Amino acid sequence: MGFFSRIKEGLKKTRTGIMGRMDGLFARNMFDDQFYEELEEILISADIGVETTLELVENLRQKVKETKAKEGDQVVTLLKELILDIIGTEIYGLAEVEEKPAVILVLGVNGVGKTTTIGKLAARYQREKKKVILAAGDTFRAAACEQLEIWADRAGCEMIKHQGGADPSAVLFDAISAAKARGVDAVLCDTAGRLHNKTNLMNELKKVHRVVEKAMPGAPHEVLLVLDATTGQNALAQAKVFNEAAPLTGVVLTKLDGTAKGGIVIAVARALKVPVKFIGVGEKSDDLQPFDPREYVDGLFTQD
Repeated sequence: MGFFSRIKEGLKKTRTGIMGRMDGLFARNMFDDQFYEELEEILISADIGVETTLELVENLRQKVKETKAKEGDQVVTLLKELILDIIGTEIYGLAEVEEKPAVILVLGVNGVGKTTTIGKLAARYQREKKKVILAAGDTFRAAACEQLEIWADRAGCEMIKHQGGADPSAVLFDAISAAKARGVDAVLCDTAGRLHNKTNLMNELKKVHRVVEKAMPGAPHEVLLVLDATTGQNALAQAKVFNEAAPLTGVVLTKLDGTAKGGIVIAVARALKVPVKFIGVGEKSDDLQPFDPREYVDGLFTQD
């Protein structure tokens, strides 16, 4: 299955549950106040967010006036272009570094699919014939290390761990040191998923940053936040807290295939001003896909 087929299938719930309502709306070819009010309701229902929706609808109003668009297809095209103005058009990969290893911190609250995402990223590196080490930096949750070990075995890569309750920074330091010694391409670092309180989170992540940079000057090269798309606006609230604690370089949105609110991609991109780099549209190791904004927008509006 190609990327467009995957994203189209992954967005099926969003498209049929909410965005599909647009078909009848645009087919009327009547772009009056009632049209824009109904459009606002649909976009908000898709979890694009109130602020983003108001901005999109107002800009669409202006574009329709400027272009004198009369047909529904023309207005859909204008709306798609406005969404792309928010989320961008570039497809981002993971950081490439001159001096190995690339150090990638993976953040996120418990239950969002963080460990699974790390495993899928490891599998991706392995398919590219690159060596990777997993660092079990979530030392507080009993099952975290075991879960990561399963993914390490699947991907055929090494994992560095300490005993439960150990200092997460020490685990990451040892993993980076081992990676440097063995000529490994990347270290994927798991981190604690407790959103206990903002102060503790910031202090913990700041310490991790300091230790990682000590182990590898210039690291971390990526700080990825994993968000569960099914949680909608709660994901956005989490993202803002994590971005304050550790400036993010990218977002991974999981479980996009399990929600009718796939518009959260747009809300996240607008609020954080960092790219969505990967999306999860299934359970298999290759179901973590680089985010293609154009394919995403087409997937939202393409009829089945």
